[in-house]
Amino acid sequence: MFGFRFVKFQPSEYVMKVRNGKIVKEGVGLSFRYYAPTTSVIVVPVSSIDVPFIFEEITNDYQTVTVQGQLTYRIVDYRKTTQILNYTYNLRKNQYISDDPNKLAQRVINIAKVLTKKHLEQMPLREAIQSSERLAQSITREIMQNAELEKLGIELMGFSVLAILPNKETMRALEAQAREQILRNADDALYERRNASIEQERRVKENELNTEIAVETKKKQIRETQLDAERSVSVKKNEIKEEQLQFDTMMEEKKQQLTELSIANARAQADAKAYEMSAVMKSLEGVNPALLQSMANMGMNPDKLIAIAFQGLAENAGRIGQLNITPDLLQGLLSESNDHQHQQGGRNR
Repeated sequence: MFGFRFVKFQPSEYVMKVRNGKIVKEGVGLSFRYYAPTTSVIVVPVSSIDVPFIFEEITNDYQTVTVQGQLTYRIVDYRKTTQILNYTYNLRKNQYISDDPNKLAQRVINIAKVLTKKHLEQMPLREAIQSSERLAQSITREIMQNAELEKLGIELMGFSVLAILPNKETMRALEAQAREQILRNADDALYERRNASIEQERRVKENELNTEIAVETKKKQIRETQLDAERSVSVKKNEIKEEQLQFDTMMEEKKQQLTELSIANARAQADAKAYEMSAVMKSLEGVNPALLQSMANMGMNPDKLIAIAFQGLAENAGRIGQLNITPDLLQGLLSESNDHQHQQGGRNR
């Protein structure tokens, strides 16, 4: 009534009540009465503002990439902001009287665009599309140190790069290259597995051969040990044989000595007998042979005497006319010879 009105603002709005060009009241979420013809109201958002962005840039190797992301900021110095931009609010229409509030977001995006362009111009395509996190961190540090933001009275709360994408043709080429590389890596992995399998098989065969060599070496050692044992036994046997030969040689030498001694003794005995016979023969040189025969027949057995008698008859057969010797006579002579032998034996006993 008569130009006086009442207004109430939200807690997320910072309000400045201006009358005749001077701020008469300010604060968050104010409510007051005002006189419309002489009062202006400036409304600044207190909460943070999210601004998505998307723009194209050129990499170091002249490839076009699309950068997508979002930045978040809030106004911290309301008077600085309102001195540069017009945040006057039309209470009747419930809207700003200018589009300056929208320009603030664009100014922040322009700052981010310039910094992003500067960084991407120093990167090749492959590096650029993989540098989202690193690029976001670098741009965030540089925006926070930017003097223009300080003059605008705003603070950057966050800057994120969601994607850095090349155009479709370049993307397909990169995918093809990546696919070929993956296939080559798969082939290399297959070859490595085969080589590993071959190497493992070689090691197994080598171990088997080493085992066989070790077994053969052990067999050789066993055989050498057996040969050494056999050699030792042979040497011992040879020593025993040599000792036996030495003993046999010694015995043969002793036998030879004994034989030579026996021969010498026999020779000496023969010489003695020969000397004795020679002496006897010399002593009997003048004796009648018949006498010698008679002396030899003394003490002779009757049968031998009979034999000598028959021998004498045979020698003088030419002088004897006829001589009959009957079996009874011969039997009687032999009986007498046997009786004489028994008697002779009894006397000897």
